[in-house]
Amino acid sequence: MSSRRARNVRFGGTLVGMTPQTAELAVDVRRLRKQYGDVTAVDGIDLTIRTGEVFGLLGPNGAGKSTTVEILQGNRARDGGEVTVLGADPGSAGRAWRSRVGIVWQDESAPAELTVRETVRHFAHYYPRPRDPDRVIEMVGLEKKANARIKALSGGQRRRLDVALGVIGDPELLLLDEPTTGFDPAARRQFWELIRMLAAEGTTILLTTHYLQEAEALAQRLAVIASGRVVAEGAPAELRDRYGSRATVEWTEPDGTARSERTDTPTRTVAELTRRFDGEIPGLRVGRPTLEDVYLRLTGQEQETTR
Repeated sequence: MSSRRARNVRFGGTLVGMTPQTAELAVDVRRLRKQYGDVTAVDGIDLTIRTGEVFGLLGPNGAGKSTTVEILQGNRARDGGEVTVLGADPGSAGRAWRSRVGIVWQDESAPAELTVRETVRHFAHYYPRPRDPDRVIEMVGLEKKANARIKALSGGQRRRLDVALGVIGDPELLLLDEPTTGFDPAARRQFWELIRMLAAEGTTILLTTHYLQEAEALAQRLAVIASGRVVAEGAPAELRDRYGSRATVEWTEPDGTARSERTDTPTRTVAELTRRFDGEIPGLRVGRPTLEDVYLRLTGQEQETTR
């Protein structure tokens, strides 16, 4: 582990051994705007990501997530606002700055005729202090495919290779745009462990994903984007508490009929049922709002799921 990584970070909302260095902002975005003709893709976004933090960016397709990531990486010019990433403006930062940022895009970029090992070793030469290529191949679970040509890999295996190319440079900031698309459940869980390992070493990570379980498992804080604007920001538990809709109380009537009620006061509902049933309530189940419930509500998709 490099000396740059030897620092503690925040896990699950608990501050563990934070230093002044880790308290700094890795990403600071103010009033970010991006227009495509008559379409406003990003409409005045404010965003801050602390050094060493895993930050999740959520939103439906077309909400502005990928455009925001492209601007942070320096691959797309902005139309307005201020952006600072690792202390520099990505719109004008040079090669040395770019070597400090890793990225995993939705689209594949590796040459199909090379083997996995050849590709990872080739990309390692682009960075001043890369990770060991064979170790990276092992980290992403491709050690058995190290000598296979990329064109012979499955879609999920190619996605793992994309992740390997994103981390080979030992980046200070890792931008992940829908990184586990095409992963089976086992591969996704393995990827989560990789992200936790990188976070433990001090890598700052920005993750965009459509998998709400993934966001909740990995991110200390989340921002939800809709129509190019941040509509909510906070820790997953905070978002559930702040924006969660009614709880659902389910039970079974004496005649076997299943019943349910959505309520803002589930404790009161259960107490009333207890009195009515004079004790145990058959089939009692209380469901609290999930992060997915909150996400659908914030992005205006809640009604669509109930039609």
